[in-house]
Amino acid sequence: MKLKKTCIVDDDKIYVFGLKKIMEINDFSEEIVVFPNGKEALDYLKSLISEPLSLPDVILLDLNMPVMDGWQFLEEFIRIQNDFSRKISIYIMSSSIQKDDIERAKSYSEVTDYLIKPVKIKDLEQIIKNEQ
Repeated sequence: MKLKKTCIVDDDKIYVFGLKKIMEINDFSEEIVVFPNGKEALDYLKSLISEPLSLPDVILLDLNMPVMDGWQFLEEFIRIQNDFSRKISIYIMSSSIQKDDIERAKSYSEVTDYLIKPVKIKDLEQIIKNEQ
């Protein structure tokens, strides 16, 4: 099984390029959309409120980005998530191994898991299992 649509929110173009390649090779998702910051991702999600079938199944969210970081994105997402007619799973992907960051991320019921970068094939396989 593969996901219908995945949203990557990360400003690191080289990392995103590599992650997309791994996803494509492993047939992870039919469609992958990428945003360099939380604001652009939120604007995109808001534009799809009336098109529930176009919403992503999963959001892979970096924490450290310009304009709107991952924490700010989460706060805004919580405010609008009830407008979506289905659940969107959020996975934090960060190079931070700080216990505070991991605990803070897991304190959000909207966050399914916290993945340490670089995301590995086994992480992607676990996401697929979680989403079935």
